[in-house]
Amino acid sequence: MSDNDNEDDSSMVSGQAQPRLDDIDDRPCTIEELLAIITAPSGGLTMLPNEAYNESYPNIYLGEESVALDRIGLRNLGITHILNCALGKDDYHVNSNHVMYRPVNIKFMGIEADDMCTFNLTPWFKKAADFIEEAVSGGGKVMVHCVQGVSRSATILIAYLMLKQKMTVQQAVRSVRAKREICPNDGFLQQLCNLNENLKKKGHFS
Repeated sequence: MSDNDNEDDSSMVSGQAQPRLDDIDDRPCTIEELLAIITAPSGGLTMLPNEAYNESYPNIYLGEESVALDRIGLRNLGITHILNCALGKDDYHVNSNHVMYRPVNIKFMGIEADDMCTFNLTPWFKKAADFIEEAVSGGGKVMVHCVQGVSRSATILIAYLMLKQKMTVQQAVRSVRAKREICPNDGFLQQLCNLNENLKKKGHFS
């Protein structure tokens, strides 16, 4: 067995992917690097999801508007928390609130985010990660969604994996992309790169 084989084996601990050595070196993260990870499974193409939702990490679901508004379907799926990453009333957002989920006993959180490169999603990373962690650590299930379940919600889920599961951005993107087709905009990818660099400087991945 080669040294490379040993290194690959070391990236798996107790069935969960761990940051690889080449993911935590001194190279700065780039948008191009993350795009390459996202498009690699589809031969360099950006793809939209084939399904309305996917379990993208144990007890964490990434989905689109239609499934998020199906309260009975959410209840049947066992969802206890829902995180709307595209809160708003126009066609580019999802109009929901805590009142509509109260009858099915689902806890709600909303983020009024635009799917634009100039929108700063970073201030929401920690609060959203705490909400997701509250759900899964308490034995619940959380649906993280936006309109299509590919950009705003995917970015928030990746940030959660970085903050709470101590994955590097590369590892987190690979993990989510393995379960669902995603395509965060370039601005969000840069914000994830910035988060990665900040966490790296603090020794978060050590």
